Amino acid sequence: MKRILFSFVGTIAALVALLSFKTHSPLPAAAGSLPSAAISAAPTPTPASSTPTSGGSATGAPPDPTPAPTPTSTKAASKTTVGSAVTTRYGVVQVKVVTTGSVINSVAFVQLTAFDGRSQQINSYAAPTLLQETINAQSANIDGVSGATYTSDGYRQSLQSALDQAGLH
Repeated sequence: MKRILFSFVGTIAALVALLSFKTHSPLPAAAGSLPSAAISAAPTPTPASSTPTSGGSATGAPPDPTPAPTPTSTKAASKTTVGSAVTTRYGVVQVKVVTTGSVINSVAFVQLTAFDGRSQQINSYAAPTLLQETINAQSANIDGVSGATYTSDGYRQSLQSALDQAGLH
């Protein structure tokens, strides 16, 4: 009689534990869902269109002789480099860096894979932190994220590779 009662209580306890188990939700696998960071800057005014509107020629006003500033002058000096893909124990990390001179304008992940659900969860909170630290430090000399040692180390290796290619050390 005691064995039957013990197995019944044990079965109920196991069932309750199983039903209360929370699984991790997977990260979206869309190609555009990888995090990125860029230097925050004040928005630049958009130059007016040089083509007249439907009633523009009826006013008879001469066109403005000063040309609108073109944003391509700063874009010409920008350089985009992709770091090496670093395979860690828990996934693959690869970054892309956009620089102008010695300034890191933006950094983004090209690859940030995880071999399991727990690694996906770790990457989801570590990635934005690593990107922002890079923008703040303007180098690969950044602190790792606690609990994401392998991701942090792979990130720094890929980032340093991209910076070396860009001529920044």
